[in-house]
Order: sequence, then C-alpha cells, then structure tokens
Amino acid sequence: MKLVIITVLLVVVLTGLTSAFAETQISDKVVVLHTQSGDMVIELFPEDAPKTVANFLNLTEHGFYDRTVFHRVIKDFMIQGGDPKTKPLAYKDLSEWGTGDAGYSIPGEFNTISHKRGIVSMARGADPDSASSQFFIVHKDSTFLDQNYAAFGRLATNTSYTTLDKIANLTTGGEQTNYIPFDWGKGEILKAEVKNRSEIPGLLDLGEPDRVTISANQTEQQYSNSDLGISFIAPPGWTVQSPEKTSSQTPDVVVIGTKIGGFNPAISISVKNNNGTSLDDYADLTKKLLKKPIEEGIVTLLHEEKTTINGDNALITDAEGNFENGGIQTKVRFKEVVIRNSDKFYVITYTNSDNNFNQTLTKFNDMLDSFKIQSVPADNSKPSPTPDGGGCLIATASFGSELAPQVQLLREIRGDMVQNTESGKTFMSGFNQFYYLFSPTIADWERQNPMFKESVKLTITPMVFTLSLMQYADASSEQQVVGFGIGTILLNLCMYFVLPAILILKTKNKFFKK
Repeated sequence: MKLVIITVLLVVVLTGLTSAFAETQISDKVVVLHTQSGDMVIELFPEDAPKTVANFLNLTEHGFYDRTVFHRVIKDFMIQGGDPKTKPLAYKDLSEWGTGDAGYSIPGEFNTISHKRGIVSMARGADPDSASSQFFIVHKDSTFLDQNYAAFGRLATNTSYTTLDKIANLTTGGEQTNYIPFDWGKGEILKAEVKNRSEIPGLLDLGEPDRVTISANQTEQQYSNSDLGISFIAPPGWTVQSPEKTSSQTPDVVVIGTKIGGFNPAISISVKNNNGTSLDDYADLTKKLLKKPIEEGIVTLLHEEKTTINGDNALITDAEGNFENGGIQTKVRFKEVVIRNSDKFYVITYTNSDNNFNQTLTKFNDMLDSFKIQSVPADNSKPSPTPDGGGCLIATASFGSELAPQVQLLREIRGDMVQNTESGKTFMSGFNQFYYLFSPTIADWERQNPMFKESVKLTITPMVFTLSLMQYADASSEQQVVGFGIGTILLNLCMYFVLPAILILKTKNKFFKK
C-alpha cells in the first residue's frame, strides 16, 4: 500500500491530522494537582495532542511537578507552572523562575481547541516546537492564543475552578517581577498524580471543548509552488502545509479544513515522475497494492473512470475505508484524481468522513478546477535520465516498457523501507557510489542502440522481479528488512554468477571428456 496516494492519505489522516476519526477523545486518565490552595483535576485530550499528553503524564508519574510553583500569575488571563527551577533548592535567585524545562522539547501540537476558561495548554518560547514541561491554565477566555499553543486538557471539577480562581487572584509584583506572586507558597503544587476518571468524585460533563471556526469573511488563498510546478486556489479558511519529506509516502502539499463532526477534511497533492508508466499501469498497480486491504474489507473501490483535465489524461477513483478508533468504527471516503502529463503524475486526493464527504466535495472540485500545471525549471545538479545523457541504466532500459511499474515499485521500496533503516542507508550509500561509476555510460549506450537496450532489459528482468520481494518485509523491523535484503542479494548472486559458473564448468568438463 506504499505507492498509492489513497493509503498515503490514510497515513496522513491517522497520524498527522488532529482528532481525525471521532468526537473529542477524553482519556481515561486524569492528572490531579494537589496545591496549598486546593486540588485541580485535569482531563486530557490525547487525540488532539498525543505527544503533549504522553509527555504530561510521563512527567507527572515521575514526580516532576511535585513541589513546583505556579510562578507566573496574571488574573483574568492565566496561571503558569511546571518549571523545575521553582522547586526548593533548585534556584539561586527568583529571576531564574520561568527558565527551566525537562531537558528536551516536544513538537507544537497546535489544534482547533479554543483557549476558553479552564483549558490547559503548553507554554513555549518563540520556536513553535520549544514546549517542554511548563504549562498554563486559562483563567479567563483568551481566544487570541488559539492555534498558536498546544491545548491538551481542561479542568474537570467545580473544586478545580475554585482553586484556579484562588491562585489567579494572588497578588503579584506585575511585569517587573514577571508576575511572581508574593505569597507564592499558595500556588505550590505539593504533589501531582495520575488517576483514573472512575476514582474522581464530582467530575463535570463539560461536553465538547469549544473549537476554532471559520470566519465568514475568510477568502480564497492562491497557492503557487515553482519547485513542484503547480498552482491552485485553496478553499477559504483551509490551512496549506508543506510536510517535511521524510519518505516517498509524504505528500508534497496538504490542505486541511476545519473539523466537522470530529473529522478534518483534507486534500493532499503529490508530484511524482511517471517514468513511462501509463495510467492503465498505475491503475493496475494500485489494485495490486490494495489487494490485501480490499480482501480484508478495510478498503472498497467504489468507482473508477478515465477523463481529461486541461488536455491531460486523468484517472478518477472513489474509495471508502472502515477504520476503528477507540472502539468506534468510522467510515472514511476518498476521491483520488491522477493527472498524467509527459513526465509527471499529479496525484490529488480528497479525504473526509463518509457523513460529511459531500458537504465539502464542492470545495475540492473548485480547487481541482483551479489546479494548474506550470513548467518546472530543469535541475542540472542531478544525473539526468533523459536522452541528454547519463542516468540510471535500469530506468533507461525499462522506460516505456512493461517493466516501468515494477521499477517504480522498487523506487518506493527503496525510499519507504530500505532507506528507513540504518543498515539500509549505509548499504545504499556504498552501492550508489559503485553503481553510478558505470550506470550513466551504459544508459548512454542503451539510448544509442535499441538492440543493446533490449538486451539489457532482458538481462535485468529477473533481478527486478526478485527485488520486488522486499515489499513483503515489515518496514518497521530492521531485522526483517536486512533479512529479506540479504536473501534477495544471495538469490541474485546465484542467478547471475553461481548458476552460470556451474553451467560453464559442466560444459567445459563435458567438452574435455570428449
């Protein structure tokens, strides 16, 4: 499932979008802060900020917050704590308060939870990914913080709000003393502990936290990327992101909409070299890679049709998938549009929950209508697989042939599996240095002599198909990847060296016997 953008979107939705599959999930775990002014019970939202919640629970379980102080108190705004330098004997001067952390930072999991009274969120510096241990509790609605800080929890009992008010009303020296309360002992966390919700009496049923909504006056956003050679108009209020390219699965651009019914609609765009692969080949490979999830009932292909978009051939596929999250089955719909021009595939995929799929489908269609393919400047820094010379002998031999889809699969395996392991990176680094000593020269010969190209294609065909066995290795297990890799190498050594050597020896012996 590594090649197909449908499954790419599954990965994006499952791991990258906030609370994608259900209404706000509230953890069975709560954190109780026992302070000198009373207790505060914090319920947690692990789907909206999974790493933040995990970090908060871990620090609490290890006693990190015990004897720390709410060192920054601003009435009608928030109270801030979680600094280990506020512990007894952990500082030389009060000026150090507010500068401590856990010795590491965590990603800024900004989400759509609005910073209303009682919301618990992570404090951070100017860097969005600089949060560590310090957190704050909103005293009075502060929605100007929305989507700039990682909200991850909420006060969950009446007593908690009473304690919040007591600490927020402590007298401070103001900005000159960084809002440290004079009677800071009343803001000290004597002990923080993790408990089950069932252990807490008087838990409030607060329902869904308020979330950021799209303003009526938001306008369309023109997006252009000269490196990818594309432009389009994003739907009003949707966020355009360019994820870090950690693997070939990662889309080049993701456009994320506001949550509807617990699900963020999304549109992803990936630009790939087509390497001579036709749309028919692409469709066949998609079905092949989706065979297992289709047989298991996870994914269903609903409709497929060929069309043209702005003069280029295109393939439109509708699909749906059933996924379980927190014991809740959710049906997700996909619409994938693959546009093929002379050298690229442009894969544009819209994802939403089945219930709300049609509600924002027009936004996807409008964006698709605005999608334009521009010319991309040539990159002269890389070996060229074009007739200008050099490049990969395998890609050149398979270009435009029945081997092209198989070679594309090998590229995906290399990017998604082999290069995701340390031993794989080391091997590929050494192999590439050796391979490109002779590959460009042979590729040039192939272009000059069609018969030589055909002979190379026939020679590499067994190797290409044996290398595809790597797709059956578990990408998360380096041991399996290495095992399959060694097995594949040995198989090719046997085919190309051992068996011919045995045949030559037998022929030689037979000849001399005569």
